[in-house]
Amino acid sequence: MDMNEIKEIFFQECEEQLAELESGLLKMNDGDRDPETVNAVFRAVHSIKGGAGAFGLDDLVAFAHVFETTLDCVRSNKLEPGPEVMKVMLKSADVLADLVTASRDGGSVDESRSSGLVKELEALANGEMPAASAAPVAAPKAAALAPAPSDDSGFQPIPFTFDSFDGEDEAPAASIFEVSFKPRRDLYAKGNEATLLLRDLARLGEMTINCNMDELPSLDDIDPEGSYFGWKIKISAEKGEDAIRQVFEFAEWDCDLEVTPFVEEKAPGEEPPMVAVPFDLSMLDEGSEASEAPSQVVADAVEAAQTASNVMKVTSGAAKAEKKESPAAAAAAAAAAAAAQANSTAGQTIRVDLDRVDRLINLVGELVINQAMLSQSVIENDATGTSAVNMGLEELQQLTREIQDSVMAIRAQPVKPVFQRMSRIVREVADMVGKSIRLVTEGENTEVDKTVIDKLAEPLTHMIRNAVDHGIESPEKRAAAGKEPEGTIKLTAKHRSGRIVIELVDDGAGINRERVKQKAIDNELIAADANLTDEEIDNLIFAPGFSTADKISDISGRGVGMDVVKRSIQALGGRISITSRPGQGSTFTMSLPLTLAVLDGMVVTVAGQTLVVPLTAIVETLQPEAQNIHSFGANQRLISIRNSFCPLVDVGRILNFRGTQANPVEGVALLVESEGGGQRALMVDAIQGQRQVVIKSLEANYTHVPGIAAATILGDGRVALILDVDAVVAASRGQSLRQEMSLAVAG
Repeated sequence: MDMNEIKEIFFQECEEQLAELESGLLKMNDGDRDPETVNAVFRAVHSIKGGAGAFGLDDLVAFAHVFETTLDCVRSNKLEPGPEVMKVMLKSADVLADLVTASRDGGSVDESRSSGLVKELEALANGEMPAASAAPVAAPKAAALAPAPSDDSGFQPIPFTFDSFDGEDEAPAASIFEVSFKPRRDLYAKGNEATLLLRDLARLGEMTINCNMDELPSLDDIDPEGSYFGWKIKISAEKGEDAIRQVFEFAEWDCDLEVTPFVEEKAPGEEPPMVAVPFDLSMLDEGSEASEAPSQVVADAVEAAQTASNVMKVTSGAAKAEKKESPAAAAAAAAAAAAAQANSTAGQTIRVDLDRVDRLINLVGELVINQAMLSQSVIENDATGTSAVNMGLEELQQLTREIQDSVMAIRAQPVKPVFQRMSRIVREVADMVGKSIRLVTEGENTEVDKTVIDKLAEPLTHMIRNAVDHGIESPEKRAAAGKEPEGTIKLTAKHRSGRIVIELVDDGAGINRERVKQKAIDNELIAADANLTDEEIDNLIFAPGFSTADKISDISGRGVGMDVVKRSIQALGGRISITSRPGQGSTFTMSLPLTLAVLDGMVVTVAGQTLVVPLTAIVETLQPEAQNIHSFGANQRLISIRNSFCPLVDVGRILNFRGTQANPVEGVALLVESEGGGQRALMVDAIQGQRQVVIKSLEANYTHVPGIAAATILGDGRVALILDVDAVVAASRGQSLRQEMSLAVAG
């Protein structure tokens, strides 16, 4: 593996760390003070800094170092993460993400913005708190820190000092600290070793170490995986407390650790009897004569621990044979074994290039098509349907389905990364327009195909910017209307009827329908005497070139945005709808397919044409009877189903396959349920069967056809169109689809 591949892996890991950072900061911003949340945020920044230092990304390392210094003050309770502090933290996370992107793509970051945040972070770390937060204990300056030495975690020393960007040339005077270190059993279970941590600590300065063995039980009661020793350490460290904590940073959550400034020794007898062993850093220097053989001083310091460890290993079997373990010890050992097994099996993943997954999915799609063709051929040549070949094909069909499901699961990913990206957009746009807006997300773990996720970011970005700029009022207007000054945008994702539904809800002023209609008349999008419903007026904002902004700005006013959203959603085989309540807010609902590769469908015949109706939209099928068909108005018909009436829609007539309506009694009705359109009975001529079909984009290979979502290849080699159920249902309330179809055919 060459350096470029290693660097690419580093940037991939950076994306994961940035997502973890964003998630943790948002939890902290909502009031979460769980130490594990704070530690996760700190680890994310530290991991990025450590990897960036190995590649010489100095700008990224410098900013991450100041950022983690301030975060360390938060996790050590020296800095209260109040609203003003979290605002600086969130902005710093945005700059850190920009620096990662610039380091990867070769761009640059606004230096004034990053340097300004560096000053704010340093001020927070040094105790200069915003007025809204409590005054903390003064934290060490960023220049007093230095990279930790290499340890068994795999991080290497960063080959430069941070003193250079603080302008300080003189090293600070050495300080004396007392360190209390007591490992837990989890520390050893995760492969850490106390002696290695003590060795790394000795490199920071002269120290004296005392081993506390008071908790060491009798030989019969020893747990081989237990932890019984603790150490009291007195160390003179020039690099300060943070350098000491960096030695334990990957083990801090698996031990009891206290680092305090040294005070006068207590009177003898107040502490348990300990044996003091002096440490000399020169004994551990790389390349020295003392380092070529184990240092006698180090050996003396850890002799007790090593001896006890050896005794536990040798005698554990005998102890179990002679004396049965106590119930508590047995339960503890079982719990530790279960935890170790869980840790070893959880999160076992590999990185695979996305192109390889795409090729695999395409091959599986071709496999499905060829399997269908083979089955069709065998059925046509085997009248009995009981041959061994036919039975083998049924097994092949089942295996093909399992392979397809497994491959599609590989591409399924949660929408969380996209939702987290929207948080940054809300903050940036809200700052630009001087509004206070909070983003609330739900259903971040809802999974959808990776292709859908990749194409979802652009329309969501437009919608978020539109909601912040147009939807939410200014704090003054909200207060005048009796609302909270802070606006709320809610972004949710959920599965419904085999599709993913994403809703964007704001509690703003809603759509001003009079202004929208007047603007559409001024732009000659509609006639001045047009009689439109509220829904039709709301949907005017999707018209190309439509905008209600009074002036052009960096955010809006150029007449682009919502029309792009609609086209993007339609290109994904989805749809978007709006509901708005004046003075209360608006809701944008997007419904998208879970995958763009395959679907289960009902193959039907309409006016001599073969269509595929998505199975997820079908509630039931029924044979209409004459007494259940009722006329309504000039051209509408209803069908009676279990004492309720449902509109009957002639698919052939809607799609312009025939000029007159067919006789319902001679066909089959498919009761379907659409997003926002209620139930409709789609009338088709006949049902051929249920099949799994591979989706082929019609727009990519031909052009957009109203009422048609995509196309597929059937087992006999024919091309069949996949019906857009929601477009057909929407068209059943008017003639717009037939007019679009006529224009498309004429064009």
